[in-house]
Amino acid sequence: MHQDNRRGFTLIELLIVVVIIGILAAIAIPKFANTKEKAYVAQMKSDLRNLVNAEEAFFSDSVHYTSTLGNLKWRQSTGVNTPTIVTGSGFWSATVSHTLIAGMTCEIAINTPNSLVSTAGDGEPVCQRP
Repeated sequence: MHQDNRRGFTLIELLIVVVIIGILAAIAIPKFANTKEKAYVAQMKSDLRNLVNAEEAFFSDSVHYTSTLGNLKWRQSTGVNTPTIVTGSGFWSATVSHTLIAGMTCEIAINTPNSLVSTAGDGEPVCQRP
């Protein structure tokens, strides 16, 4: 009597596993992409908060705000574009974007209304797509 002791998986079993992995990947990849975008937004907001500290330190020394980044002891994070700083008599605002998020802009405003989100508080970094 001959016994068939083959071990392994059938083609159907392997196909079922591949289909299940594909379904799980289709669910997980969009969630992962959204997580990366949230991290980039947090990075931009953090840079704006750090810019507040740099601007206020400059103001305490020179009694005016500056739009020249070279005057500030501040460096942007990797991927965050150079901010656009608008200054005036006793106020300033800054806007940044990220190289990996198309169309997203973040802004912070000190002693002036925020042009992105009018309900944002003084010194509150906010982000939105136009």
